[in-house]
Amino acid sequence: MLCCMPGVAFVPALLVSWSSAAFIISYVIAVLAGHVEPLVPYISDTGTKPPESGVFGFMINISALLASITMYIRYLLIEKQNESSHFVRSSCNMFTLCVGLMGCTGMGIVATFQELAVPSVHDIGALVAFGSGVVYITLQSMISYKSCPRWNTYFVCHIRMAISVISLIAFIPMIVFASKISMTKIDWTPGEKDYTYHFMSAICEWTVAFGFIFFFLTFIRDFQRFSLRISTEIHEE
Repeated sequence: MLCCMPGVAFVPALLVSWSSAAFIISYVIAVLAGHVEPLVPYISDTGTKPPESGVFGFMINISALLASITMYIRYLLIEKQNESSHFVRSSCNMFTLCVGLMGCTGMGIVATFQELAVPSVHDIGALVAFGSGVVYITLQSMISYKSCPRWNTYFVCHIRMAISVISLIAFIPMIVFASKISMTKIDWTPGEKDYTYHFMSAICEWTVAFGFIFFFLTFIRDFQRFSLRISTEIHEE
């Protein structure tokens, strides 16, 4: 089904479906194994202990790779559109790509260094991933408005900006509440110390994560109009 999509629309579609599956599968395994409570654990909590840690690490690393490819194609698409419209500076487009790739690097760190094994490195990776991700989708929303009405509809731009604002609003309390938690653990139970901070921070984290997924979902229509051609030149001596 993905291969039947026109252009390169299958790339963001695969990213969205794979990332959603990564979150859901690791969550289900962790809950069934009794490693986390079903009520809103951190995303990283669902990928800390085996067997879910292996699934989580593998699938999130693939998600980071797919996100990098999606962002690069998006960069190429804007560059191509910009040749005739000149709606954004090339340096701004490149900066947006670099911010996005930084977020993908953070995802790789989160997937590789488990929460309980190397908590400081894991937390830095999560901060980079979520922080850079929020900045990336915000910049992309602004670029989308600049490309209207030729390359985007205002409806799509409004949707993207709404997702960006919600993600930003959720990102701030996510960091604030997480900073108030005095211990690193995954087996939280209601009523214990810092549980409220953990619960609120986890809700915000899931909100931001699925905000990214819904944002990339809006790329599918744009990517349908774009195809990549690889040309090779053979020089005879």
